[in-house]
Amino acid sequence: MTPGRGAEPAAAGATQGPRDLRDWLARVERIGQLRRIKAEVGRREEMGAITYLAHQEIGAPALLFENVKGSPRGFSALWNPIGSRVDRFALAIGEPTGLGIMDIIQRCKTKFTTPIPPVVVEGEGQPVNENHLRDDKVDVRGFPASRHWPRDGGEYVGTCDAIITRDPDGGWLNVGTYRQMVQGKNQVGLYLSPGKDARLHIERYWSRNQPAEVVCCWGIDPATFIVASQTFPKTVSELDYLGGLLGRPVELVKGQATSLYYPARAEIVVEGVIPPGSQKMEGPFGEFTGYYGRPEDLAFLIDVKAVHYRDNPIHTNALMADYPANECALLYAIARSARIWNDLDRVGVPGIKGVYAHPAAAGGFGMTVVALEQRYAGHAPQALALAAQVPGGAYYAKWIVAVDHDVDPSNTNQVIWAMATRCNPAEDIDVLRQTWSTWLDPTQNPPEERPYGSKALINACMEHRYLKDFSRRTKVSRATYEAVAARWGELGLPGTPPTLWALDD
Repeated sequence: MTPGRGAEPAAAGATQGPRDLRDWLARVERIGQLRRIKAEVGRREEMGAITYLAHQEIGAPALLFENVKGSPRGFSALWNPIGSRVDRFALAIGEPTGLGIMDIIQRCKTKFTTPIPPVVVEGEGQPVNENHLRDDKVDVRGFPASRHWPRDGGEYVGTCDAIITRDPDGGWLNVGTYRQMVQGKNQVGLYLSPGKDARLHIERYWSRNQPAEVVCCWGIDPATFIVASQTFPKTVSELDYLGGLLGRPVELVKGQATSLYYPARAEIVVEGVIPPGSQKMEGPFGEFTGYYGRPEDLAFLIDVKAVHYRDNPIHTNALMADYPANECALLYAIARSARIWNDLDRVGVPGIKGVYAHPAAAGGFGMTVVALEQRYAGHAPQALALAAQVPGGAYYAKWIVAVDHDVDPSNTNQVIWAMATRCNPAEDIDVLRQTWSTWLDPTQNPPEERPYGSKALINACMEHRYLKDFSRRTKVSRATYEAVAARWGELGLPGTPPTLWALDD
């Protein structure tokens, strides 16, 4: 993958996301969605505990800790930038506030279909290159890494991050989100689950007795985190999809200690190498499941060769926890849903009306709901099987539910209602075995079993062969709904009338 040269304008009429993290912070602060914490806080559990407690409330603001013990003055730590507030996700990709969850999923879906390749810009004068640490000056311990949970194996510097590696055969740059634990002043552990692209790259370099080059971005805008945390086809670069999400090319600068590239407007970037066989014990870490991951084990060990950072850098952090304090929960509810929906379109499944990865299901990983208009025999089972295995949805997901087009897939009450009234468990539940899972799945024991999982496919649609005879659902007529909605204020009812997913026409 060779990025283009020079910045290119976005397509006419396209909406553009923030230029960088600071632009996004200014936007969310204007809508009251940023809380600055000026009191001194510690690195050992305190920031994690504050974030967990504050984010028990859905819609709680992002937290910016401006006085972290052990870090230089001016170094700050941003926790849970997106959190459980749809507006913060919308602003991250250049969309307006006030959108509903299915609206933002559809807009994200559209942007994922229009990739824009990155461009290389001159490195001198770029924000990320305002400060450098090289050779014996390298020391990553000044950045506000922390223990998120009491039993974490160490201080984690990479959680809301983006890791860049190069495919040794195709040459494209992969961008992924993986956890990193500080192992010393110039060493960082890198945990990678089985099947993840960066792991495949490193293992192929090692098979040739070559070191693997790595770039780690520790202060990133939310759009970068959104894309880096998703699963895209292994033969494309996530940087293209990030450009599409932002509405303009990502600006990169050439590495100074490796042959890789890194974002010109990131807050903190390190360049490093992983020599063949370089590993060290890492973990455990409180993960997206709400449990600690597998016990301490070997992880890749990065030798940091250079550090680049902005003046007064902002270190980004993602708390992994049960919902709603899990940073990836709403993010996955939107971005993963959009990815799966696009995958279903790509393989030619018609009639898809909505996809929703529920945020409470292990950070958006555990459950996928697909709403469709049934058009032929076997349509719902086909959609279920494909939603379970397409690139955007295959990792970890355990519960795949299909509902009819009159059910809002993002409305848990409606989905449960459909499961209770349209699913016959003896006939409508199938199981896929030996599927792609993760060492982080607490249900699989001993831990060595965890890369192999299973998926339940639940058909909660009306039985296709008896669609004409199936009991009619009670629905408000469109004319009556519009009449009542017009009189809502006159009737003395608070707020605005709810939008109904299905009406009787």
